[in-house]
Amino acid sequence: MKLITAIINKKDESFLSNALTERGFYHTRISTNGGFLRKTNATILIGIENNRLEEALEIIRSNCKKRVEQIPSFLSTSGIIHSLNYNTAEVVVGGATIFVTNIEYFEKI
Repeated sequence: MKLITAIINKKDESFLSNALTERGFYHTRISTNGGFLRKTNATILIGIENNRLEEALEIIRSNCKKRVEQIPSFLSTSGIIHSLNYNTAEVVVGGATIFVTNIEYFEKI
């Protein structure tokens, strides 16, 4: 058995959740915040049998797309405002960060 932990853009959350449900994947959604852009993400937890791993990964890949967004360039990595006159910077957001771990024990009560 495997546990997929997928950190995705909040904009992709409902699309991915619907696609997983349609294919019979039980999952848990957790609202999380990113450390760099300080935006709301969603973390999806999916417990699956080993033989369904590639199917689940393909659903994630097809529903979580990268996109370019504009962010104020006055924010530093500490979140401090440096100037009221600012430009925007383009950053790539979205997609998914996926971790797959082996599950040694599972019990559903």
